[in-house]
Amino acid sequence: MHPADWAGRIPEAEWDIYIAVIDAANAAGIPFALGGAFGLSTYTEVWRNTKDLDLYVLPRHRKRLIALVTRLGLTDYFGKVPYDRQWIYRATTDGVIVDLIWAMANHRTRIDQLWMSGPEVLIRGRTVKVIPPEAILWDKLYIMQRERCDWPDLMNLLYSQGVDIDWAEVLNRLESDTPLLAGALSVFRWLSPGIAAQFPPWLWDKVRLPKPDGRRLAKIDPRRAALLDTRDWYARQPEVMHRAAG
Repeated sequence: MHPADWAGRIPEAEWDIYIAVIDAANAAGIPFALGGAFGLSTYTEVWRNTKDLDLYVLPRHRKRLIALVTRLGLTDYFGKVPYDRQWIYRATTDGVIVDLIWAMANHRTRIDQLWMSGPEVLIRGRTVKVIPPEAILWDKLYIMQRERCDWPDLMNLLYSQGVDIDWAEVLNRLESDTPLLAGALSVFRWLSPGIAAQFPPWLWDKVRLPKPDGRRLAKIDPRRAALLDTRDWYARQPEVMHRAAG
């Protein structure tokens, strides 16, 4: 367990709603894990205020959790913006959204114990579980719509956690979708060759990509990074893009 240094940036009005839900779920004995901005920030140290809280829950607990947030005064967001109720329930109050998630958005899989196996993090005095990086990686590989692409988040996750990720678990989950991972790893090794070179050598064979040459490779190639976005790419190397832009 480690403290979430970014938690102080959550606006107080939003935090009051989040903590009411978290405390009530804990009191009711409903197991859950945080994902979304909370989960990603735990691993990358990048905080992006999305004004929502993502609670991942096993499918068998979803009705209890929906009833719980309803008792707390949150209402169904469907009346404002329709959404697919087969994988998520969106509860809202005062402009803040609490998402209860029991499956992937593309219906690829339902939430299982993998998603509940992440570490604990201390957020403003509350100990909560977050989903593991393997689940975040698996999920975000599929999020590539016209209006939203999560692959920049993937690059941050690979930069901060790629060396320690359980790649065998990820490959086992992906099955025939492994070419998606190969695409993401191809972009990452181009962007951050020095970090990619630290990944297990056998992984590159599995995704049918050449092994990165680990000799004197930069953790991030600022010229290449600037071709994609001149803003900071990684929280742990904020100076890189400033050098590239200078």
